[in-house]
Amino acid sequence: MAQAVGFLEVYGLVAAFAAADAGCKAANVTLETFDRNKPANADSLPVPLLITVKYRGSVEDVKAALEAGKAAAEKISGVVAVHEIAAPTSDTEKMLKLSGFDKD
Repeated sequence: MAQAVGFLEVYGLVAAFAAADAGCKAANVTLETFDRNKPANADSLPVPLLITVKYRGSVEDVKAALEAGKAAAEKISGVVAVHEIAAPTSDTEKMLKLSGFDKD
């Protein structure tokens, strides 16, 4: 059975690390590779880089990790988006392996 995936998009790398740490401590989840995005309006954002933290585990664990991660990131710089997919398709699974960190 496929694991659920939770996405937490935050402002900046420090908030991403704090969110990842908090989520992993709060629930039985693992992390997928972080992803990054520098949007066109980056200069108007609190931090000009968006990072997506991806948690994997059971639906309940992913929800708990997202809550804990969101609380941690909000204390630092803020949260852009939170989303959970209970049963990702095989095509979604392929996309989860992509990361903007390995691009220039």
